[in-house]
Amino acid sequence: MAPRIPPIDTDRLRLRCAEPRDAEALAALMNEAISRRLASWPVPYTPLMAADRIAGVRMAAAALRSLPLVIERRADGAALGWISISRAPGDDRTALITYWLGEDFQGKGYMREAAPAALDRAFALMDVLRVRAAVQADNGPSLAVARLLGMAPLGEGRIWCPARGREESCLWFELARPGVPPSPPLRAAMEAD
Repeated sequence: MAPRIPPIDTDRLRLRCAEPRDAEALAALMNEAISRRLASWPVPYTPLMAADRIAGVRMAAAALRSLPLVIERRADGAALGWISISRAPGDDRTALITYWLGEDFQGKGYMREAAPAALDRAFALMDVLRVRAAVQADNGPSLAVARLLGMAPLGEGRIWCPARGREESCLWFELARPGVPPSPPLRAAMEAD
């Protein structure tokens, strides 16, 4: 079954569900500098790896478990990067957001335009109460996106990074659906257990 996720148009961008034809472009955009900031995008990242990812996320999108979006520039259709919001393993009411842009497209405000639109669509389509982000403490641009989205800091934590085969430290952020109380900070949640 094909995903039924209509594209999202912003002033300069189109966010659309990833398709098999995107494999080459996504693989070409991925490099060491971007991969080291992401949990599950290793390098080298081949078109076959991208095609496998796309096939998997399209199945998840058809079940509204994921919103896997390629970020395209409307002016010329160039693929600029990726943003996805997917249900967290073991917690269907929580989603995780991942976002990145190819190096040539960073610093131009594209993610400031794409991320809020994707988040709005995720809350509209997916029955989730909250969206969380795991960001490396020294990743200023991603921290800025989390703040732009209005995400509240939950505290320091860890995340499994299959791209490097290890757990890594991160800062966790969360945005609750309007009307839903925010989660307690991570340290308070751990102390309550």
